[in-house]
Amino acid sequence: MGNGTSATKEALPIATPFKLPSPLPSLPQGEGFGNGIINLGSGLQVCQVVSLNKIWATNEGGPDNLGATFFEPSQMPQGFSMLGCYSQPNNRMLHGWVLAGKDETGEALTKPVDYTLVWSSESLQIKQEGVGYIWLPTPLDGYKALGCVVTTSPEKPSLEKVRCVRSDLTDDCQIDKWIWGQGKESDPNGFNVFSLRPSNRGTQAMGVSVGTFVAQNTTSASISLACLKNIESNLSCMPTLDQVQAIFQAYSPRIYFHPDEEYLPSSARWYFTNGALLYKKDEESKPVPIESTGSNLPQGGSNDGSYWLDLPVEEAARERVKRGDLQDCQVYLHIKPMLGATFTDIVAWLFYPFNGPGRAKVELITVPLGKTGQHVGDWEHVTLRISNFNGQLCGLYLSAHSGGTWYDASELEFQDGNKAVIYSSLNGHAMYAKPGLVLQGSGNIGIRNDTAKSNKFIDTGARFSVVSAEYMGSSVIEPPWLNYLRKWGPNITYDLAEEAETVEELLPGKLKSAFDKFVKSLPKEIFGEEGPTGPKLKRNWTGDEV
Repeated sequence: MGNGTSATKEALPIATPFKLPSPLPSLPQGEGFGNGIINLGSGLQVCQVVSLNKIWATNEGGPDNLGATFFEPSQMPQGFSMLGCYSQPNNRMLHGWVLAGKDETGEALTKPVDYTLVWSSESLQIKQEGVGYIWLPTPLDGYKALGCVVTTSPEKPSLEKVRCVRSDLTDDCQIDKWIWGQGKESDPNGFNVFSLRPSNRGTQAMGVSVGTFVAQNTTSASISLACLKNIESNLSCMPTLDQVQAIFQAYSPRIYFHPDEEYLPSSARWYFTNGALLYKKDEESKPVPIESTGSNLPQGGSNDGSYWLDLPVEEAARERVKRGDLQDCQVYLHIKPMLGATFTDIVAWLFYPFNGPGRAKVELITVPLGKTGQHVGDWEHVTLRISNFNGQLCGLYLSAHSGGTWYDASELEFQDGNKAVIYSSLNGHAMYAKPGLVLQGSGNIGIRNDTAKSNKFIDTGARFSVVSAEYMGSSVIEPPWLNYLRKWGPNITYDLAEEAETVEELLPGKLKSAFDKFVKSLPKEIFGEEGPTGPKLKRNWTGDEV
């Protein structure tokens, strides 16, 4: 289909704007959270614009080969100016935002002096709605552009269209997610469009996402745009403790466990009071029972191998504690500022006394992996990212093994209003947004991650406690167990050759070599399970999710 042609008649997902199933209930009063405008310092105020006007669209290329759509902000509050356009792939419902800025001093924002045409679809034989032109503003010396301008005309946009920002109010940014391109995301030499995020992200980092995109012909090119910066480290827009509790009650996810799951979560208190033991190096014969709050656990220090926790010694108690207690399970919340305190991350941690054994899928055959994957103590988490402008849930990060995945709110399943549904994998407890099988491997050979709904689930809003919120000062008292910085389980080493050989005995001849090749490609840590560390030693405690 040629230049200027229309999309296929079938409606694309982006044709439907996403809305949370229920409106956010009224929140307790606070200082600046949810007020719609955030002051970043030096007279620069920003607001988050979710009302977007469609400018141009292409209906092929990009994720799922469905194209992408480009928007500009509309219905901005009086006195606010556009900082750049927004774009997203067509393979999900419309759900996005872009910041607009207001200059209280007359020096924070200025018009560009010119535009450079970055790209045009004029000569391309693609499915598109009209012809698109992407322009890069040329800033005045001492200022930086934050976003591109998209038009359907070869004429340069008006200089009044967008504003550039004084350089000291900006920070470096990097490409984030792939929005569109004619080839593959991995093609380093093709034209691609990516969303942007601050390069330095964490609880102390003050870079602010603008919601704009970058368009470039090579992925290795330097980024010509910047993000904003909260230069006064202003945290007044963060929620109060009462507001956090109300927000989590509104958005608290429901986590479903597989029907065959035997190893369920518990509270830390239940684990301690049901016989968990503290071991000390060179004194292994004298393990110590743990107080209900963990008050006798070593505090601070480092993960130096001097201490570790383990299940009860007596076999019956050991097997009982392995299985956790769903009725006593508690969710532990860590509240932290992100992206220059324009967002709040509510990190919900769950503790499992035991991680069960893994299973492999080899073509059509499922085989047990013996003891592989088993370890004592398992911390998993889900992160809710909340806009400090309006209190809306923007997305969820679901942990899975040593990593995880961000899901936009529009990609989630909801129940009982705004409660997202999460699926925990059988034995391994990795979290996913949809039920089914996720295979860790290549082709039809890999480690199984099976998820499904069952009558085993937790409503995380029913039993939760805020255990850490550094920005609140003394309002939140951290429990002693949180500052135990050693291992929550002993080191366990498996014989790789023996485990693989046991599985290969179950396989037909032609699959033995394929499975052997797969096993040898696995990271060594899968076969030598170290006891996990607690939440404070995870990289996301002070940093962003991957």
